[in-house]
Amino acid sequence: MKVRLRIADQDIFYYPDLLLSCDPDDRETYYRRSPCLLVEVLSDSTARIDRREKFFAYQTIPSLREYLLIEQNTRAVEIYRHTNGWGCERITQGSLRLACIDVEVALETLYEDVPLSDSAGECSSSSVRI
Repeated sequence: MKVRLRIADQDIFYYPDLLLSCDPDDRETYYRRSPCLLVEVLSDSTARIDRREKFFAYQTIPSLREYLLIEQNTRAVEIYRHTNGWGCERITQGSLRLACIDVEVALETLYEDVPLSDSAGECSSSSVRI
């Protein structure tokens, strides 16, 4: 499923790894316009685009409440929330709360059966806030 954005009078489509829209009127066949949650699983080839281009574009979606970036090689999740000015929260242990759907997810569950490296890092300083 793709997400449709309207930026500078142009339609732009992105393909997030996971998209959630709670709007009952947001039910086009091939895309959504009003997601409340977008999730990207980071890889070496996509991390830069996910952290910069997509993050910048996604912030223009009025319905978006949370943007989640999940590391695939280390137990680390970055969550950006509309409620805190799109600032980064990096979670490397315990659980994360997805406020838009009122769910708490343990990182242990999220990374079950995933081989991991030891590096945890910090929030990307290349992320741009508008």
